[in-house]
Amino acid sequence: MAERRIPAVVFVGRPNVGKSTLFNRLTGTRRSIVAPVPGTTRDVITHPATFEDRVVLLTDTGGLFGASQDPLHALVVERGQRALAEADLIVMVADGREGLVPGDQDVARAIRATGVPVILAINKMDDRRARDGALELYRLGFDPVVEVSAEHGMGVAELMDAVLARLPNAPRVAADEPAATETAVAIVGRPNAGKSSLVNRLLQEERMIVSEVPGTTRDSVDSLLTWHRRQFRIVDTAGIRRPGRVARSGQVETLSVMLAKRAIERADIVVLVIDATEGPTDQDGAIAGAAVEAGRGVIIVANKWDLMKVHGQEGAKVFDENLRFQLKFLDFAPILHISARTGERTGKLLETIDKVSAARHIRVPTGELNRFIEAITTAHPPVSPGRRNVRVLYAAQTGVAPPSFVLFTNVATKFHFSYERFLENRLRQEYGFFGTPIRISVRRRAERKGRGKERP
Repeated sequence: MAERRIPAVVFVGRPNVGKSTLFNRLTGTRRSIVAPVPGTTRDVITHPATFEDRVVLLTDTGGLFGASQDPLHALVVERGQRALAEADLIVMVADGREGLVPGDQDVARAIRATGVPVILAINKMDDRRARDGALELYRLGFDPVVEVSAEHGMGVAELMDAVLARLPNAPRVAADEPAATETAVAIVGRPNAGKSSLVNRLLQEERMIVSEVPGTTRDSVDSLLTWHRRQFRIVDTAGIRRPGRVARSGQVETLSVMLAKRAIERADIVVLVIDATEGPTDQDGAIAGAAVEAGRGVIIVANKWDLMKVHGQEGAKVFDENLRFQLKFLDFAPILHISARTGERTGKLLETIDKVSAARHIRVPTGELNRFIEAITTAHPPVSPGRRNVRVLYAAQTGVAPPSFVLFTNVATKFHFSYERFLENRLRQEYGFFGTPIRISVRRRAERKGRGKERP
């Protein structure tokens, strides 16, 4: 890709006119939550999109105009206006079925004041009732006007043709250009643990909306961060509550939690944020369990540590011991005491992310691995469920991220859980698999044709 800056295309409009549906359609993702609830989108969500080998940065904003009962509407408006100020092109989205309403006129006045080129996208044109309403919207005076149906994809190609025509300097993607290497980091945890505050601190800007209202963040929002020539994609996620509470709260939170879980699956490393003043809970364990099951690196962050200093070093020791007891299966995960509010030790988090990322990609040479496995299994031989003597005949590393190993034996197809943990700990101790789960599978070596069964 050329070195030129990628132009920003910002979608703006009243609440519930279909901005998020159109954004998802154009980016080919389900990054923005779509629900029939005005004001569903709160944070500003960006995603690069490629059309005809040219790249633009699409931005979905919350509903900036019109009535809203959202207690955080003022913060939504502030973030949206900041995105407008940085736009190279604005796509105003209106609802053809409702026609021209005062809220649309408010939007039009605000975006004219920016001096940025504007395209009017009249949405929901698959509905016959939208025809008369669309004629009213032409009175806004914007040119060009594109009639679309974000839900069904109608007019979307024409809209992107209009976008590219007004952004002639949008860089092209070279066919042979290697993709940039980046580490995806999902910031997860229970509601109000300080995830968005931590993301803002890492980015050194007020990127995410932060408030004392639990559930402030709804979408999973990506932000790129470059640190010491390394590129991290930081994903802020919605707080994950117990399934029963989520189900009772309605569609928006259900979709928020689904996107948060999907962010875990997409991530390389999961940062589990725990409110240090409350300590770890069973729900923290459930969230971390999903990360381990997905094979992701895990870092535990005890946030709000500025409120815990009164307990001194002994208090920190007790906290960590309790955390390790509560989350026994995360004994490989490093623990950091930080304060997103004051910035204390947040820089250490980036160092730890980089270290865990490197550890996830360590590959052990086959010869060295077999010598190591032979030494430890000879000193501490495994036993099969049938209590026959087990010999590990051969070992190989089959993958990285997470590090995965297969051990071929004479009789066993599965080791006891405690012996697998023993092997994991020894591998981690020897090769430094810091902050990442390890996968170990055991297979019985197939017998060669023409040879009798091997005696135990």
